[in-house]
Amino acid sequence: MGFFTDIFTHKIILSVIIAYTVASIVKVFFYWLGTDEWNLMVFFKTGGMPSSHMASVASMTTSVYLLEGASNLFMVSLIVSSIVLADAVGLRRSVGKQAKILNKVADEFKHFRKFRTRRLYELVGHTPKQGLAGLILGILIAKFIFIF
Repeated sequence: MGFFTDIFTHKIILSVIIAYTVASIVKVFFYWLGTDEWNLMVFFKTGGMPSSHMASVASMTTSVYLLEGASNLFMVSLIVSSIVLADAVGLRRSVGKQAKILNKVADEFKHFRKFRTRRLYELVGHTPKQGLAGLILGILIAKFIFIF
């Protein structure tokens, strides 16, 4: 088989791609439910329900486990997944909160006309529920891929 065929038929890669895609599509749907507007660009942005990053790494880690058991590679994958979860729910969520405050400050100073800035993106991180939803989605998708 060719290089690209090997990559895109590999169950780990396939489960990660599907997990990320499904989580991003679901994120667009949840955005629509919350705002009553379709914004397909949400598919490509960070933040939102569920965490597509968490779905990806959970799918990767589950796939590695299903292929190799509790191997060294699984342990490394588990550590990387833990870091991604901590980053998404901790650090990036804090950055989003700070962006919200800075946007409010910028709005207050608009009447001075000398203060111009673009609004900061506020949905950078995830709530614990969004991270957990991505985790569960990633595990389920990996298990589904390995059934077939």
